[in-house]
Amino acid sequence: MKDMKEYLKQIDEVIARGPYKDDWNSLSAHPLPKWFRNGKFGIFIHWGVYSVPAFGSEWYSRNMYIQGSPEFEHHVKTYGPHKDFGYKDFIPLFKAEKFNAEEWAQLFEEAGAKYVVPVAEHHDGFQMYKSELSHWNAAEMGPKRDTLGELCTAFHKHGLVNGASSHRAEHWFFMGHGKEFDSDIKEPMQRGDFYWPAMPERDHHDIFSEPAPTEEYLQDWLTRTCEIIDEYHPKLLYFDWWIQHQSFRPYLKKLAAYYYNRAEEWGEEVLINYKHDAFMFGTAVVDIERGQFADVKPYYWQTDTAVALNSWCYTENNSYRPAADIICDLVDIVSKNGNLLLNIGPKADGTIPAEDAAILREIGAWLAVNGEAIYDTHLWRKYGEGPTQVVEGQFSDGIKKEFTSDDIRYTMKGDTIYAIAMRCAQDGAYTFPALGRQDASHKPNFAGIIRNVSVLGFDSACDWTRDESGLHVKVSGVKSDKPVVFRVELV
Repeated sequence: MKDMKEYLKQIDEVIARGPYKDDWNSLSAHPLPKWFRNGKFGIFIHWGVYSVPAFGSEWYSRNMYIQGSPEFEHHVKTYGPHKDFGYKDFIPLFKAEKFNAEEWAQLFEEAGAKYVVPVAEHHDGFQMYKSELSHWNAAEMGPKRDTLGELCTAFHKHGLVNGASSHRAEHWFFMGHGKEFDSDIKEPMQRGDFYWPAMPERDHHDIFSEPAPTEEYLQDWLTRTCEIIDEYHPKLLYFDWWIQHQSFRPYLKKLAAYYYNRAEEWGEEVLINYKHDAFMFGTAVVDIERGQFADVKPYYWQTDTAVALNSWCYTENNSYRPAADIICDLVDIVSKNGNLLLNIGPKADGTIPAEDAAILREIGAWLAVNGEAIYDTHLWRKYGEGPTQVVEGQFSDGIKKEFTSDDIRYTMKGDTIYAIAMRCAQDGAYTFPALGRQDASHKPNFAGIIRNVSVLGFDSACDWTRDESGLHVKVSGVKSDKPVVFRVELV
């Protein structure tokens, strides 16, 4: 096992000799990777011990110890009293006997994804990778395989950029309710124990809540995260929400400096995703959980959402979103200067549910035809237009967006503007007001010269005219339940 003090010394040495220091001014100079800006679409993976009970959500390890909760009642009825069968007892049942990293990577490639972010460690504290800092990991227990390592190898083979996410911060309080009654979570505990430290749970959103994480816990968090960096070279490091707690601030700066300096040593382009202003704005990339912005942003950002509305992990009763709705979100997000990170939840045996796979393949089929309007594109002067307003903020992905054929989104690449109708027009008639003929001497609007207009994915000619009210396109034989993309070529 690694000595934590020696590892902390190594972290300080890397920061001391590298160009990035552990202060916000230095970290703000870190550039956005080109692969991320051009890739637009990634896959998130929630898979772990919580996939065994497959009940409620990936928060089963916390909720099963909250007396009176549905998870508590389900656990007692299904597995018996907590003192006899606790969360740790699911680990031997997490066998991943059908896990095939190559098959996963092939599916993600078919889906049109450009990067993949597996959860390396969730709030439950079980590491999905080989670790020299804790024995509670997938290489030594459960599957007895370095699942993250196998995935990274497969991703590289299929041209997918590998990332990793850490949700370890929340483990400070995640198992704390188990101390409130006779369960398998008992004192004394020490660093290295699976349930350690199981502290009392306070207001999640109070960044000054007590008891605050101790120096020992924060050092443990830092070294665990740096181990992921050193062993797996993730190009994207994603953090869940509780790292915004005030106690993490100096450690976040140290972590970012170490990560960015390591990437410089290895000649790699990397980024960090964060929520809730955990990092200083401009030092990493903002992430919006299960939601998006209503308007375009001058800075680059990302949405993370899931194929299922009710859970990030596999459960037996997942409520799935239609692929067409997810594609509309992708188009809307890209037009507003963002990326989409879409989560799936494999089963405990390592297979990807048929519903998840079908959604990914449907997205991939659309991108195979229309991907030129998504990948490698950038903002046009206007992100879009139309009557439907997108609700801004977190946890809004359950609000159905009733887009019409008058709802348009724009992207651009080279001499081409992509005008994307969010719904197919039944009569084949489309109007793009922002592309209308303008007098450049009076209005600062688009006054370019259009050479040709065509529709992607259909062998149909476009009849088009242009006046002050817009670009008017008429096309026959185009039927789809997904966004329709028009290529507008300029002189």
